[in-house]
Order: sequence, then C-alpha cells, then structure tokens
Amino acid sequence: MSNIRISPRKLNLVAGLIRNQPAAKAVATLTFSKRRIAQQVKKVLESAIANAENNHQLDVDRLVVSRAEVGKSVVMRRFHARGRGKSARIEKWFSHIKIVVSERSNEVVPPVVSSASGEAA
Repeated sequence: MSNIRISPRKLNLVAGLIRNQPAAKAVATLTFSKRRIAQQVKKVLESAIANAENNHQLDVDRLVVSRAEVGKSVVMRRFHARGRGKSARIEKWFSHIKIVVSERSNEVVPPVVSSASGEAA
C-alpha cells in the first residue's frame, strides 16, 4: 500500500508485531492492537492472504507473514508561524508498506532443550 499518512517509524512498530507470525495470529494481533494504523495494516494483510489463496492457490491455514517491509514516501511540508516574524517547518511523513506471505513447510523442528536450573553443565 502506498502513501499511508503515518511516519515510517510508527508504521514499522506495527509491522514488527506481525513479522514471522502465522497469518491467523497476525490478523488477531492487529485486530486488538490499540494503534490507529493497525486497521490499515490489517487490510493490507487480509489482501495479501486473499491474493495468496486466489491467485497462487496456497493453503490459508499454513500461511506465514514472511516479510513486512516499511519504506519512506513523500513528505508534506507545512509551516507554523512563530514569534517575531519567524516560521518553523512542520514535516508530515508518508509511508509505504509491503507484506509478503508464504506457505510454511511441513518440516517438524525438534524442540530445543534448555535447562531451567542454575547449574553449570
């Protein structure tokens, strides 16, 4: 999605919530997020899921958010009048977001065994 009216730093915080997550969990995370931009990111994610299902015949239950890229777009510059005839520049940043979903493989990864005790091995 192009030209979203939010700064890339703020959008990247929301994109970081869904990176490497299963698609269903990512949608649930965005649904209950308190950030304003989460609803627009959710729309982009649902569009990516629908494209994977309809255009590429991938299984929706095995989809994972493999990439969530955020980039800079245009900057809208305004000015704010200050005292003694001076002005200050206000920059309103826009962003791009790109979400890529892929199908997770059926490989079973063995669990990592870690000791919870304080003993040295």
